[in-house]
Amino acid sequence: MDTIHKTTPKEESYRLTLKALRARNFSKNLPFLLLSDKLPEGQVYREYADGHIEVQEVFTIGSRFQHKLLKVLPAPEADKLRSEYGLL
Repeated sequence: MDTIHKTTPKEESYRLTLKALRARNFSKNLPFLLLSDKLPEGQVYREYADGHIEVQEVFTIGSRFQHKLLKVLPAPEADKLRSEYGLL
């Protein structure tokens, strides 16, 4: 039997904070970084204001951070990820 997970006040506060940070980044035309333990170490999700999400590898060269595009998520996969993070 499936159980319905009710969000705790702490989880709701976290979700609202994520949404606010995301909106702030988008208002400044910046991507929103999503870290996930589902990705290998050194990889991140970056969501852009136009709705697309990329998987990128992040690394350093000297003291500078660099990133490399690995994959653009298909729209249904991007929506699923946003849903998992409570960003829809």
